[in-house]
Amino acid sequence: MVRIYTQIKQGEAWINKYRGCLPIFACVLGFTETGLIPGISAAGSTPEDRKYTACADAEFLYYGPEKKPLYPLPPLTAGASPVLISRAVVEALKIPIYLFNAGLPHSPAVPAIDLGGDAAKCLSGGAAMELSIVHHLFKQGLLWGERLAADTQQGYVILSECVVGGTTTALAILTGLGIDAAGKVNSSHPICNHAQKWAVVQAGLERMRAGVQGCRGEELQSSLPIDPLRLVAAVGDPMQVVVAGMAIAASRSCGVMLAGGTQMLAVYALMSAIAQAYNLAWQPAEVVVGTTRWVAEDATGNTVDLALSLGKTVPCLFATQLSFADSRYPQLQAYERGFVKEGVGAGAACIAANLSHNWQQDQLLAAIESQIERLSQVNSQ
Repeated sequence: MVRIYTQIKQGEAWINKYRGCLPIFACVLGFTETGLIPGISAAGSTPEDRKYTACADAEFLYYGPEKKPLYPLPPLTAGASPVLISRAVVEALKIPIYLFNAGLPHSPAVPAIDLGGDAAKCLSGGAAMELSIVHHLFKQGLLWGERLAADTQQGYVILSECVVGGTTTALAILTGLGIDAAGKVNSSHPICNHAQKWAVVQAGLERMRAGVQGCRGEELQSSLPIDPLRLVAAVGDPMQVVVAGMAIAASRSCGVMLAGGTQMLAVYALMSAIAQAYNLAWQPAEVVVGTTRWVAEDATGNTVDLALSLGKTVPCLFATQLSFADSRYPQLQAYERGFVKEGVGAGAACIAANLSHNWQQDQLLAAIESQIERLSQVNSQ
């Protein structure tokens, strides 16, 4: 049920070390106005819907389907929110949940830890966040990474995210760090909108570098060295720097699973750059990336090649082999056609269920379908 795609020996060692351990599940909520660009994301069928996606996912993750939500799960073009997957696992296995508000336009209706951040502006302007806010969020990440690690009891921490438009900010961070990521990232669309993402990223990086150098973007080199925190302030989102800080700090004393695909590969690259720039100690061998096979094997991206492109420290990439091909629900079958793919730590939750309780395909599918059935019953009342 778990396949290792890169760094196989390291991945096997990580699995052997943490098999039988129950993790802590942290989800960092953030927002970027990049997600409001028409067509940029399928995580909400309209830009207005996408303003509330993170709040809706957080509410469902925390309370499950029976509680009437303040923010209902938004309608999707096809498929169902990946939070159904995550909730199925954390509920059944009683995994502790920590929710963090790194920067949202609306306060979530759950007990979330407010980190004092702001929602990011669209990255195309090259000035997404105030640098002071980015530094503050990074310090909060370091602080909470230590606290989460202290609560794991020699286990590991799952660090997940919910940021609509986050694969586009991920592409911006990767490209800004000099990594060849164009055409390799994923999206919630069945066929990744690479050209649209790349145009937005190019615009943002040009404006950022014009501001840094006082020159036009055409004269730039993609490998231009830049302070990684300044890069986040220019073209990133609030989740990225928080999770980078959490993972750096937590890796010093426990295992870390970065829960996601493109977005968490960008966080891993950011961690490495921050640690180098600021001379911070961390343990790369303790940090793995966990996602779904819909991401790892996405024919319209190249996740494995992207992981291998991250430089000297290539992350270990895991993916759950969960399949919805035999599901009785069309909204789950849509995953097999490339819709949604991942989010809210769905892949990592399934990996954790296998490592801690040896859950197989049938158990995962039954638990996830139960969430949909219960949600349907509540909605029909």
